[in-house]
Amino acid sequence: MNQQQLWTAFQSGDEKAYTQLYKLHIQAMYRYGMSLVAASEAFVLDCVHDVFTDLWAKRARLIIPDNIRHYLLKALKNRIMHLLERKERPTHSLDEADYEALWAEPDDLEIMEELEAASSRQQRLQQLIAQLPPRQQEALKLRFVENMDYNQIGEVLAVNQQSAKNLVFRAVEKLRGWIVLPFLIFSIFF
Repeated sequence: MNQQQLWTAFQSGDEKAYTQLYKLHIQAMYRYGMSLVAASEAFVLDCVHDVFTDLWAKRARLIIPDNIRHYLLKALKNRIMHLLERKERPTHSLDEADYEALWAEPDDLEIMEELEAASSRQQRLQQLIAQLPPRQQEALKLRFVENMDYNQIGEVLAVNQQSAKNLVFRAVEKLRGWIVLPFLIFSIFF
């Protein structure tokens, strides 16, 4: 089912199609939202969820966009800007200094710290991916680096579409478990 078909099904009230649209676009929306403002992750995620809540509430009145991702990113930008202009944040309200700070250019130290943190996260993720079985590593690369759909991944790996999905899903679940488990252990003991 392509994205336009998913959108049509979602408009008719299909919760699975709605969930699938969410899963297809949540990461891109999150990355885009975080690139727009130097706000908390919680603020950006709240805005993403607000967009999807509004979509569900207005689904019968919506058109089918030519480019769904573009439509969702634009809706997210509008939501973020609306909240910032009204100085509303779900976690706390912004005073004028906070609002100005969101648009301030980071200083050299902040840039270096963020680059080091990003580099550390990337190295850790690469180490974890290297621990996956070779087929799962290849499936992840084809899906997230080469941006192939599951049919294309299946063709490259000589498996059917469902097997390609399973390879990617299992790899992502393993990575998620490896990343979340240390955080949970740390939060339990500290």
